[in-house]
Order: sequence, then C-alpha cells, then structure tokens
Amino acid sequence: MQVGNKRAVSFFLGLLSWGVALVFFFPIFWMVLNGFKEEIDANTDPKIIFDPTFDRFDEVTSQTQGLLGFREAFMNSVWAVSISTILVLVLAVPAAYALAIRPVAKWRDVLFFFISTKFLPVVAAILPLWIIARELDLLNTRLVLIILYTAMNLPLAVWMLRSFFSEVPKELIEAAQIDGAKLRGQITSVILPIVAPGLAATALLCVIFAWNEFFLAVQLNPVDGSTIPIWVTSNVSTRGNFLAKLSAASTLATLPVVLAGWLAQKRMIRGLSMGAIK
Repeated sequence: MQVGNKRAVSFFLGLLSWGVALVFFFPIFWMVLNGFKEEIDANTDPKIIFDPTFDRFDEVTSQTQGLLGFREAFMNSVWAVSISTILVLVLAVPAAYALAIRPVAKWRDVLFFFISTKFLPVVAAILPLWIIARELDLLNTRLVLIILYTAMNLPLAVWMLRSFFSEVPKELIEAAQIDGAKLRGQITSVILPIVAPGLAATALLCVIFAWNEFFLAVQLNPVDGSTIPIWVTSNVSTRGNFLAKLSAASTLATLPVVLAGWLAQKRMIRGLSMGAIK
C-alpha cells in the first residue's frame, strides 16, 4: 500500500473514531446542557443558545423529596464506596499474590469459584440478604452497603490483580528473596510499585461499580442510608416533566466518577494494557 493510501486510511479511521466517540458522548453533553436550562427551555424544541442558570442545581441540592438530601446521600455514597474499595484492595492483593506468584493446587478452580459468585442474579439473593440485614439490625445503615459492595467487587479485583501480578518478572522476586526480603517486603517494595497502574485501574472500576449500584441500596437503605442513585430517582416527579431538574441531579451524580476517571486515566490505560505487548 502506498504512503498516500495509508494516510487516507488513517485519516478515515481517525474521523470514524471521533464520530463514534461523539455519538456516545452526546447524551451526556445534552444532559449537562439541560441542567443549566429553565424547564420551559429543556422541555421544548432543542436549544443550543439560551441563558444559562444554576437555579436547577440549587433546587436539587437544597430540597429533600421525602428522602435524604443531596449532602447526606453524597456522604453515604462516599463512605460506602471508599471504605469498600479499600477493603477490596486489602483482601484482593494477597489473594492475587497467592494465585499468581505462589499458585495453590487447582488454582484455576479457585479463580472460577471467585468469578462464579457473579453468576447469581442479584434479585435472587436480595430476600435472604434483606432477612440477614434485618436480623443483624443493619437495615438503613452504611455498614451493610460496605459489606455488600466489598463482596460484589472482590471477585473482579482478584481476577484483575492476578493477571497484573502474573506480569511481574519472577527474577525480581527471587532477587528480593536473596536480599532477605520477607513476604511483606516483597509485596510492598517490589510487586506493588510495578503493578501500581493495574492497582489504580482495579480501584477505579470498583469505585464506578459501587457508586452506580442501585438495586441493593434501594432495597436495604431506602431512607437513612440512601445513596446518590436513590437520591437521583427522588427527583423524578409525577407532577410533570421536570427534565432540567433531573438533568441537574444526574450531572451532580455523574461528576465524581467522571473526575475520578479523568484523574486516573493514564494509570488506568497503562493498567488495562499491561501484558498486551510482550
């Protein structure tokens, strides 16, 4: 293929990629745009030029629609997501080390056992979970969400970290052992600095999955433990189409994970591509 043809193909593929990206991004862009509109502008013909206002954001953050307000729901989500993610990493790192560096007998069966816990539909498990939470007096608390989010994300974290740990050169670990490094020293001084991008990618995915989780939160924490997804649904009204108000609430709910992804994008890309090129 000639150089000119290669450039034309590259230009076409680049243009196509931008087109696909804009198609996927447009609903988010329109949601954010509607959040700065008056209700009459958001519910009529689409308008690009309008007088922006923060009234809808003030409205959704200052009013409480029968459940907790934005600040309470936001802090519930922050506590549940951050603590569960930390617990997932604390538990997944030694498990992944054991499966990748010092694999036990039938380690593939162990991996399958971890991932098989994701096969069960959550709706099939909600009744026994609700009964257990009621008996332990955990309904409407952050603690029950921390426990469930940890269990929900742990299998994924073990699978991902195991693949990242497998890419660590065994020679480095053997050299650390020769230098007298114990197990803790090997993990903290040798392995974790190498797999830091993979660790960041795993943590970010756990944060996204836990932040967006709705079903468990709405069943086990309908009032005092309401999270951001439940708070967003509280802004849906049967009195009319309050599209601007709902768009403002959705924008506030989306912003934290978007910022987290933007801040960690370099490490996440490196982490997800580890092992792709030998």
